[in-house]
Amino acid sequence: MYGWNVLVQFKPCSNDATGYGPIFEEEPLDIVYTKESPDRLISMNCRARANPAPTYRWRRDNWEIKLMELPNEHYSLVGGNLIINNPEEKKHAGTYVCVAKNVYGTVISKEAKVKFGYLEEFPDEERDPVTVKEGQGAVLLCAPPKRWPTEVTFRWIYNEFPVFLHPDKRRFVSQSTGNLYISKVEASDAGNYSCYVFNPQIGKGVYSKFIPLISTEEKKRYKADLVVKFPDTTAMLNYNVTLECFALGNPAPHIVWRKIGATDLPASAQVSMSGALLHLYNVQYEDSAGYECEAINQKWQDWHQAWLYVEAAPEWAVTINNTQKDVGSEHTMSCVANGKPGPYIRWLKDGYSYGKGELKFSSLTFEDSGMYQCIAENYWGIIYASAELRVIACAPTFELNPVKKYLLGANNGRVVIECKPRAAPRPRFTWTKGKEVSLWEFYFNILNATRNDEGVYTCLAENDRGKANSTGTLTITEATQITVAPEDTQVMVGEEVHLQCQASFDPSLDITFIWSLDFRVIDFYLEWKHYERIMVGGILKIMNVQLRHEGRYTCTAQTVVDNVTASADLKVKGLPAPPGGVRVEEIRDTSVKLVWNRGADHGSLILGYTIQTRDFYALTEVDWRDASTSPTALDGMSVMADVVDLYPWMEYEFRVYATNEFGDGEASIPSMKIKTWDAVPVVAPTNVGGYGGKDGELIITWTPVQPQYFYGKKFGYVVAFKPHDEVDWWYETISDPETRRYVHRDASFRVKSNDFQVREFQVKVKTFNSKGDGPYSLSTTIYYPRDVPSESPTDVYSRPVSSHEALVWWIPVMDTGTGLQQYIDGYQVKYWRKYDDTEPGANRIFVPASMNQTRLENMLPDSHYLIEVRAYNGAGVGPPSEHCEMFTKRAPPSVAPQMWRYISYSGKWLYVWWHHISYDWFGNESFPLYYKVMFRKTGYITGPIYMTGWHFIDFPMPQVGDYELEVRGRYEGGDGPIRKIRLQGK
Repeated sequence: MYGWNVLVQFKPCSNDATGYGPIFEEEPLDIVYTKESPDRLISMNCRARANPAPTYRWRRDNWEIKLMELPNEHYSLVGGNLIINNPEEKKHAGTYVCVAKNVYGTVISKEAKVKFGYLEEFPDEERDPVTVKEGQGAVLLCAPPKRWPTEVTFRWIYNEFPVFLHPDKRRFVSQSTGNLYISKVEASDAGNYSCYVFNPQIGKGVYSKFIPLISTEEKKRYKADLVVKFPDTTAMLNYNVTLECFALGNPAPHIVWRKIGATDLPASAQVSMSGALLHLYNVQYEDSAGYECEAINQKWQDWHQAWLYVEAAPEWAVTINNTQKDVGSEHTMSCVANGKPGPYIRWLKDGYSYGKGELKFSSLTFEDSGMYQCIAENYWGIIYASAELRVIACAPTFELNPVKKYLLGANNGRVVIECKPRAAPRPRFTWTKGKEVSLWEFYFNILNATRNDEGVYTCLAENDRGKANSTGTLTITEATQITVAPEDTQVMVGEEVHLQCQASFDPSLDITFIWSLDFRVIDFYLEWKHYERIMVGGILKIMNVQLRHEGRYTCTAQTVVDNVTASADLKVKGLPAPPGGVRVEEIRDTSVKLVWNRGADHGSLILGYTIQTRDFYALTEVDWRDASTSPTALDGMSVMADVVDLYPWMEYEFRVYATNEFGDGEASIPSMKIKTWDAVPVVAPTNVGGYGGKDGELIITWTPVQPQYFYGKKFGYVVAFKPHDEVDWWYETISDPETRRYVHRDASFRVKSNDFQVREFQVKVKTFNSKGDGPYSLSTTIYYPRDVPSESPTDVYSRPVSSHEALVWWIPVMDTGTGLQQYIDGYQVKYWRKYDDTEPGANRIFVPASMNQTRLENMLPDSHYLIEVRAYNGAGVGPPSEHCEMFTKRAPPSVAPQMWRYISYSGKWLYVWWHHISYDWFGNESFPLYYKVMFRKTGYITGPIYMTGWHFIDFPMPQVGDYELEVRGRYEGGDGPIRKIRLQGK
């Protein structure tokens, strides 16, 4: 709530009147009172600032409370505050307003509601038990009692107080209904549950009778079924809102949220409670949209959509202010409020209704004086603005604003002498010069002034209250004239240019030259790198001209009397300007039609355009890639093209840059983000394989398809498999696109006694989305082994690469064909420090069976390591190889080389020298091999290993711009720290 105040009444024109009408400094607030309150009273605050001090009254439900006339055992007034002792709901619940009044007018505070809070007890009836099978979903109804306020929190007690249930992926408590939802019941869920309701505003909680939950043993899989679905919701602007969605099912469903028509949820969105809650913080109008929650498990997908509407409480866009007007004058009072739905505007004067919309006064009278309040209200709230309107009448006075005593005017120029006395009503004006008398308005206007117009001028102001006059002396000076004007100029980027400007002026005056670029005054202090003003005359020096310096330069020669300007255009030749208006006009599944407007060529013909794209999975904001187009080459006259070879169902944005003889120009502002249409997937999973596990487990693995190849929503996989000697395939649908393995359990898959070594299975995997099925991968044979590998790899050998890495090789386990050798899925490489680590805590690396070497990482420098290799398959890990021992290298130095540099006077050459890091043969640091110098745009050079002491090298710096220089040492143990500096070419 905000307040301003207005009063209208007859007052003198002087500033002696210090009185003003009431302005609220504190207004009453809504109160929720409970019978359990220890104070047994309600205090409603009201304080207003006014001179003289205001008196206070209170109204309840538009009826005035008789505080002074009749004694009251409940109501009392302390200052402006209303105290209600021993409040009773029937007598004291309602809407209250505070009324503040003094001689200048009356204002009314915002409304404050007094309500009596309560929370009833749950019924005493016993709750019926809920019986459910394991794996099924369950719903326990809370059925909360009546309460006020209605905003409460729900929790559930498990077996005894105060053991509260902690919601997780399987269990969810709706804060809308209080119900407890369990997506899939497990044996541990059996017990007694009680719904606990707590009202934070009154500080009271109640709980229901216990509800027994009985689970019976039967583990089946059930499809995802959404049982908690958020309704169409209206939220208030800048407030928070929470949407609920929860599903039953076995396995426990995974909840995914989407904003319909967008690729991402709003930036302020946060998902919690394992996906069951979507929080939108600080809601804005652009968050108004449809939202979808989708529940996914291996049996089914279920989804729900509803709309979020965003509305707003009134907020002032234009309000009223304290105003002082002349008697008999016109006046309009208006206020404008923003809000959704649009606020209704009404007015109060001195606390009583005074119309709606806009207030217009054709001829103000003293009776129009008073305190005016503008009120804007809609469903979400009400705001007040108040102001004081004063109607005054007084004789003219020049006390505060006399005619200027000394006036200056330019020869042949225009001279305006102002006369602005304070008077009400508006006075009549008479001007005199010597014996000449003229009738003018509040100003005296002289065109083409000459020396003959010099003299003493007097302004006489008169109204029905009195009259007054004021006098000033006019002197005519020589006019300022541009004698040397700037000329249109064309320069290249990086050059220097001088723009001339000289002027003649009256010798009794001082002159100042002001330069502006496209009507923006140049700040020579802040822009000293490019602009310099030569004090002899008004010459402008522009150094190292850039494209942004192109435009119209205006020189203004200014004195205290007049000013004169001259302009010239500076054209800068260089890289082309960015194209504008980049937009997508047609969207297809793998292509779009892109349109743009040509930018400035900056003095050189545009040779062609290049289109770049950035998709949803770009790693950084600058990860732009050149797009394929039709036509392939875009000439300098192109303003549209088809961008082809795009991914279906992918979010893209586009930008365009032009090329001329000087190079590639700056890229355009990116287009709005769009999403291509969906299509049937065409990419199959790769690296399809697997192995047999224990107890009839068949594990099928694959590398998931990258998200850019989903080509549509509801993407998933179909896994097909069969024993090698059978005809019919088995199929399983996987709805999670990130899944990379599937485990099938079947006792018949175990290796039989008549199987020689392994059982063979054929497997393949294909993709699908909402548009259809994609291709299958190539069929792959996987094996179900009888036992773990019985032999170990041999001849394990290792070599250190640096202080933190090593390479290891071995001779793989071979299939001898004897029937004793088992099928191999891969190798496990284990390594640990011999004297400092334990073998159970060793590092492990798993390598495919097709490889017999790997790189060991994250090792410690100058350490003694043991390395062991084992073969493994689905049945387990085989015996270890013989241990291989090795030492890592010592670490490189921890400091970078010292470096010095010198840039030549011309700025075209860089000279660099540095000091080598000294080596201690008995220390802990590794031996230096060479030094490497990196210089951007130039390349690198390395010094020989035998070079010590000082080293020197030079680099050319042919271009203006920023350069980077790096020096680092290369040691046996790896690269040392970098010494980096930034330079700027002239």
